[in-house]
Amino acid sequence: MLFRCFAIIASACLLCAGADWMDLTPPDTPLGKEVPGWTRIPIPPVGPVNPAPQWKVDAASKTILCTGQGGHEWLRYDKEFGDFVLEVEWRFTPRPGETKYNSGIGVRLSRYGELWYQAQTGLAGGWLFGVNLVNGELTRVNLRDQMKENRVKPAGEWNRYEIRAVGDTITLSVNGAVTSTMTGVALRKGYIGLEAEGFEIAFRNLRIRPLD
Repeated sequence: MLFRCFAIIASACLLCAGADWMDLTPPDTPLGKEVPGWTRIPIPPVGPVNPAPQWKVDAASKTILCTGQGGHEWLRYDKEFGDFVLEVEWRFTPRPGETKYNSGIGVRLSRYGELWYQAQTGLAGGWLFGVNLVNGELTRVNLRDQMKENRVKPAGEWNRYEIRAVGDTITLSVNGAVTSTMTGVALRKGYIGLEAEGFEIAFRNLRIRPLD
C-alpha cells in the first residue's frame, strides 16, 4: 500500500513538473495565410516585409516550414518572455551542392527587431550572436570564435536546440551539450523569432518553459 501511494505521488509530481511547458506550435496554416499568433518582421527592421509567402504549419506533426522564398525576416511569436528555457528541433531541406545553409532562432528580440539575440543554425555550427545595447549604443556581438564545438548534423537531419535565458545570460545547447554562452544581455524581456534567410528549413516541437 505504501509503495502504491509513493508511486501515485511520484507520478503526480512528474505531471506537475511538465505542466508549465507551453507548446508554441500554431494551428494548421497553408502557405500564403498569416500564421496565427505570429507576425512577419523584416530584417533589417525597416520597410514592409516581402509580399511573397514563405511560412506554413502542419500542426499534426508540430512542424513550421519556411520555404526561404520570401525574403529575409523573422516570424515573431506575439508574446514576450523574460527568463525561460526554449526547446526546438530544426533541419534544412538538402540542396545539391549547397554548403552555406543559414537561418537562426531569435530570443529576447525587441518588438521590431532593433535589438536581437540569435542562436545560429547552419552547418558551421551553433553559436550565439546579435545586436546588444552596450553603454547606450547598438553593438554587434558575435561569439562564433568562442563556440566550444560544432555539434550540428548535416542538412536533412534533425538538430535539437535548448536555449536558456536567465537574467543577463543566454546559453545555447546543441544536441545535448552547451556550445555557446552570452553574458551582458541588455534586454531582460523580449520575443521569440524564427529566421528566414533564403533556405528551406523546418522547425518542430517548439516549446517554452517560463522561469519567471
